[in-house]
Amino acid sequence: MRKITPRFFRNFCVFFILLLSSGIAKAQTGISGKITDANGTGIQGITVAVKGSNAGTSTGADGSFSLTVPAGARILVISGVGYQLQELAINGQTNFEVNLQSTATNLNEVVIVGYGTARKKDLVGSTVNVTSKDFQKGAVTTPEQLILGKVAGVNITSNSGEPGSGSTIRIRGGTSLSASNDPLIIVDGVQLSGGGIAGSANFLATINPNDIESFSILKDASAAAIYGSRASNGVIIITTKKGKAGKTKINFNSLLSVGTVSKQMEVLSADQFREFVKAKGNPNQIAQLGVASTDWQDEIYQRAIGNDNNLSIAGSTKGFMKFPYRISLGYLDQEGIIKTGELKRFSGAVNVSPSFFNDHLKVELSVKGSNSRSRFAPGVIGDAVRFNPTVPVRTGFYRYGGFFEYLDPNSTTGLKALAPTNPMSQLAARDNQSNVNRSVGNLQLDYKLHFFPDVRLHTNVGYDIAKGTGEIIVSDSLRSSYMRADNVGNLKRGGERNQYKQRIENKFLEAYINYSKDAKALKSRFDVTAGYGYYDNAYMNYSFADYFLDGSKRKDSDPLFAYDKPQNRLISFYGRFNYTFNNKYIIEVNGRRDGSSRLNPDNRWINYHSEALAWRISEENFLKNSKVISDLKIRAGYGITGQQDGISNYSYLARYTMSNNTAMYQLGDIFYNMYRPEAYNPALTWEQTATTNVALDFGLFSNRITGSVDFYQKKTKDLLNDVGQAAGANFAPVALANVGNMENKGVEFSINSQVVRKKDLNVEFGFNVTYNRNRITKLTFSEDPDYEGMRFGARSGGTGGSILINSVGYSRGSFYVYKQVYDDSGKPIDNLFEDLNRDGSITEKDLYRYKSANPDVFMGFTGNVGYKRWNAGFIARASFGNYMYNNVASATGTIRNILDPLGYLANGSTEVLKSGFSGDGDKFFNSDYFVQNASFFRMDNINLGYNAGKVFNSKADMRVNASVQNVFVVTKYKGADPEVGGGIDNNFYPRPRTFTLGVNLDF
Repeated sequence: MRKITPRFFRNFCVFFILLLSSGIAKAQTGISGKITDANGTGIQGITVAVKGSNAGTSTGADGSFSLTVPAGARILVISGVGYQLQELAINGQTNFEVNLQSTATNLNEVVIVGYGTARKKDLVGSTVNVTSKDFQKGAVTTPEQLILGKVAGVNITSNSGEPGSGSTIRIRGGTSLSASNDPLIIVDGVQLSGGGIAGSANFLATINPNDIESFSILKDASAAAIYGSRASNGVIIITTKKGKAGKTKINFNSLLSVGTVSKQMEVLSADQFREFVKAKGNPNQIAQLGVASTDWQDEIYQRAIGNDNNLSIAGSTKGFMKFPYRISLGYLDQEGIIKTGELKRFSGAVNVSPSFFNDHLKVELSVKGSNSRSRFAPGVIGDAVRFNPTVPVRTGFYRYGGFFEYLDPNSTTGLKALAPTNPMSQLAARDNQSNVNRSVGNLQLDYKLHFFPDVRLHTNVGYDIAKGTGEIIVSDSLRSSYMRADNVGNLKRGGERNQYKQRIENKFLEAYINYSKDAKALKSRFDVTAGYGYYDNAYMNYSFADYFLDGSKRKDSDPLFAYDKPQNRLISFYGRFNYTFNNKYIIEVNGRRDGSSRLNPDNRWINYHSEALAWRISEENFLKNSKVISDLKIRAGYGITGQQDGISNYSYLARYTMSNNTAMYQLGDIFYNMYRPEAYNPALTWEQTATTNVALDFGLFSNRITGSVDFYQKKTKDLLNDVGQAAGANFAPVALANVGNMENKGVEFSINSQVVRKKDLNVEFGFNVTYNRNRITKLTFSEDPDYEGMRFGARSGGTGGSILINSVGYSRGSFYVYKQVYDDSGKPIDNLFEDLNRDGSITEKDLYRYKSANPDVFMGFTGNVGYKRWNAGFIARASFGNYMYNNVASATGTIRNILDPLGYLANGSTEVLKSGFSGDGDKFFNSDYFVQNASFFRMDNINLGYNAGKVFNSKADMRVNASVQNVFVVTKYKGADPEVGGGIDNNFYPRPRTFTLGVNLDF
């Protein structure tokens, strides 16, 4: 036997390594290529993965990629948000040039619908899908801002310019007068709580917009009826970003923003104010004029700095068990344009989506959490508008923190009663901070039967839990709490230290079975779903005593109960049947049966349903080969949805409420809490909305132009309204009852066009317009021509009152006003109104219904231009037919406001120079003079981006972008902003004009 020497062993090892290397070389192959869009432009961030393995990568700035594929690899999977997925056979090929088709023109695109998915071409309901590539760019702090102006029929109005304040979302007009008009919002299968939580201006602000991949908006009953009693106002389904098989990808993006006040209230300058007082005031009032020139609005506002940072890691674990995952972290720090206001949000999300048994069992675990810390600036805009501009911010006097205040040596507190407060004093003395924690999570199991793969069993169990806490601290230097007297007359304590707390727990279980079959021999496709849902909703509202700043408790402020825990449950059975014949004719039927604990057992259960048909005309032989018409489909549907949100948890039960410690009954020397019976109605039932929708979808020139036209009618019955009760019939003079009817009908039109589609140049434009008419048709059990209606919409000024009304035959939220009389020159005559009923006097019977806060027509405009590595875009909106009550002008633009009889001076709107209104009496405040046309055109966003390509030694792709939000507004409205929710402009927190600069890095 030959002896094994060290030299022989060395030579053998070298030979073995070479042999192994040769095997590896044969086992692995390097491939490369480039991914382009329809114009031949390279697309960054597209995932290129080997099917059935962990091998994968993503494209660089110019769309190029390189990848090592293992032996036996057969299929290359190419996917990206907003583009059609492609699977390509490798077959030994080493270079790939792939052109991806946008999902905007892809009829095979899969769209998220209720309890499942559907191909875009099979949709019969009014459903719109918006993906991340079409989202609004720039400083976006809440999710709904991503789709602003993008969808016909969806009107989004930001509630204020305060950080995280959120928006009011209306889909095809509101369907209720007393209950909610908000759509149901679902995130990754979790139906979110409505109604908000203590300490948060907007519940959606707790969700990080950077984690969102797409929105599906279900607008009609054909699309939304499967959600039954929660779908009267439409449904918005949000899908967040997920991990994918392939190489681990790390993304970091950072956005720096600066916000400025876009427009201030128009008030008298210091010089105008002095001239006015000297011309109209008496000697005592003139003596109060100072020599300062203080712009109080300039004092309270600031440049708002914001920074939004997000880091995500996505990919898949290696080895036998492959777990696609995505982990993200976000931090937002956003100042308000009013000093001291701020929002800080920490967010995190984890998504894991493994598959087992050769993809027969798919598991998805999703957990999202956030901590939002807010400091709310006090409502100082009204005081900044009214405070005397001729006095300084500070006096140097030790009282009231050194701030100027109106003094009265003859009063107990040393202050003039009802005088405005120095706004800078409020900012310095009031500290209102909140801390909101929220977690949304669920586990979904989807099992495709081994022995019957056309059948899937799906289970979804999850929760939405939030806790809001806060503390309000008011310094004893603030005029409103300075040395405030307690109940025994002490003047040694002042200030406030109060807290609040609330917890919401929503848990659910959903399970359904789905059968989906492509029966090609029968030219048929079947999709059938049947399921069950259980939803438990609980709220814990905590109560606390009130304290002075020094920590001593206010007398009689102890709560009766530490907390209460109202709770309700909903049980549902639902189903859907969808049938497609010959890829042309589609029929779909949805049904749902809901039972709610909020209602009497006799009324507890109700059935909802929808039926819809569609005909794909473009698949007929006479159009199939058309070079002009690439898609043409008619849709028609009818269905009934509902809601229960306007009904409290126990309204159908006779119940008692215990009085608080300030409302007790004395018997001898002892005070007793009393039990007060509450009004109840065991006949309460669901509000129901019947919707009819007829639509036409079209695509032209290979779908370079796509669009749709929808005609809809929504009739709501059993609207909730407070109804007067006969003496002795109930425990209150009014009780909630189902008595009203209302109708919305309208037309939607949307069109999107690829105007230019070339290799280095791409131009796209989109436009949508909605006409909606709202009318109340019933408000009483029986027809009553003398019934005035439901007044609401509190206004300030005078002794207060309402400015809006709901009346039969008119739109919801009509203004209820006196008709102003004008002189020959067009100037309004002070306190002179038309005697409409001709009875010789001006009374409330002369009020009339005038215009509405709701727009007749609203529009959205979008545009994008891409040239080589540059791209630019814009988003604009328009609204017509909406009117606004200018409460700032009515409350401050009068002589009485400026020269107050109580002995102080106050600034006001420049409107007083034009109208000369005295401000005497209360009728003046309900003049139609203050109802102004608030139609507008707003340029919401202009953005510019540049793809810088490889950086950091080719380890990352970088993109930089800049944007301006709230660029300009064109309007006839005389106030600061024509877009104020509710139709009453009363010191609205202005929307900032925001400039942003951002960077995005993909590793």
